[in-house]
Amino acid sequence: MDHIVKEYFGNRVLKGVDLAVRPGEIHALMGENGAGKSTLMNILFGMPVIHNTGGFEGTVEIDGKEVQINSPVKAMELGIGMVHQEFMLIPGFSVTENIKVGREISHANLASRVFGESMETLDFDSMDRDARKALKTIGLEIEEYVKVAGLPVGYMQFIEIARELDKTGLKILVFDEPTAVLTESEAERLLEAMKVIAASGIAIIFITHRLDEVMAVADSMTVLRDGEFVARREIRDTNVVEIAELMIGRKVEKLLDDDIPDERVIRDDEIAVSLRNYRVDMPGEQVNGIDMDIRKGEIFGIGGLAGQGKLGIPNGIMGLYKASGEVRINGEALNLDKLGDALDHKVAFVSEDRRGVGLLLNESIEQNIVFSAMQTNGRFLKKIGWFHLYDAAAAKVHATHMVETLDIRCTGIGQAAGRLSGGNQQKVCLARALTLEPDILFVSEPTRGIDIGAKKLVLEYLAKLNRETGMTVIIVSSELVELRSISDRIAIISDGKLSGILKPDDSDADFGLAMSGTRKGGMEND
Repeated sequence: MDHIVKEYFGNRVLKGVDLAVRPGEIHALMGENGAGKSTLMNILFGMPVIHNTGGFEGTVEIDGKEVQINSPVKAMELGIGMVHQEFMLIPGFSVTENIKVGREISHANLASRVFGESMETLDFDSMDRDARKALKTIGLEIEEYVKVAGLPVGYMQFIEIARELDKTGLKILVFDEPTAVLTESEAERLLEAMKVIAASGIAIIFITHRLDEVMAVADSMTVLRDGEFVARREIRDTNVVEIAELMIGRKVEKLLDDDIPDERVIRDDEIAVSLRNYRVDMPGEQVNGIDMDIRKGEIFGIGGLAGQGKLGIPNGIMGLYKASGEVRINGEALNLDKLGDALDHKVAFVSEDRRGVGLLLNESIEQNIVFSAMQTNGRFLKKIGWFHLYDAAAAKVHATHMVETLDIRCTGIGQAAGRLSGGNQQKVCLARALTLEPDILFVSEPTRGIDIGAKKLVLEYLAKLNRETGMTVIIVSSELVELRSISDRIAIISDGKLSGILKPDDSDADFGLAMSGTRKGGMEND
């Protein structure tokens, strides 16, 4: 793939990327979230999302010949297969039926001679033999007649791979984070299966962020960063530290001005949030037993790659997903089974899902800003006799102040929140949380979908609140650059566990190793 350029509605997500893979080679494709890995593979596999948005620039060659891949069918005809992160299996079908779907073997009968091929009899004996052969290649011991529904996720992953191996003429097989859902032993088996597949002459493109797996099985690697080609390396000529630096290394932008005064005194023995064996059952963001202390008055960052559990931490504390273990807020135990207990302990939360959780979309900006404080703290209510009535004047003054302070672009505080841009909706969510006057503020993905000017404003305001009021601010973000620009310390979450707690000025290599789940000495672990 040479000089691949792709734009989505004016936003250039691939900026002249090159990728070269040899027959029988395991080639790792690496980069942070948003580096462009998935877009590049969507181009290779001819996905509709590419061609429905203006196509791409650059050339793709298979076996030295330029090809036009305008659909997944064309990709498969050229010998390209893909094992997706989301399983593409049919639960009610057997293992054999899933492996052979779309490529069934049949033979003629009397009805087919009269009514055509659609009436032919399926040759299950031949299909079972093919399925057994593909399953044997990857070492999966399972009866081919078993229904897929209810099988462990590890088995489903192997059946997906067997389906691709059963296709004739397979030349390139793309694995998209194949070990993300597997146990340690299943992952080891899969890596061994990849070696067997590559030994047969099939090229493998292995998308992963786990550096230990890359070092164990890959022959070569390409690193992308922010849609750009960074480097191609032979694995024998590199090491985990260099790979981590290539993935993460970039200039840390100055998002905060130096003139924000900092007279805080942060003590190690004054703990705002304490987690012990903390677990959260949040689909796609599971937390698998974390011990961590967050000090009073600090700005604490929580980072990591997508799906590693960082978003599960605040969602569990707020009671939005089932959580277990011990959580203490300013020394007091939190009842994780009681929805709203965190609010009672003066903890506020700005959700990453602003439209689904964070806003009343059909209500006004004013109502969105004051609603939680009105329900929880009794603010913006005035007592007349036995009744509590809405204090419209106080609410209007406060909402107007928040709109001005956070620069919420709107027609007025009466405008429906659902009609605002994404960035302004995010600011309304922040205003609502701050109106609760919390001691501890969790903010998930605070700058997602907003421009650089708005990012600077939001981060500076959070820093100002922290400095002036002593509020403990905990920022959960995929944007490592932002976390390093504002945080006192940064916890990196990998596979639902604490990989390490780092200082903002620690090396790019340390951050890369932590994000890949490869622990490194010198990290400030609890």
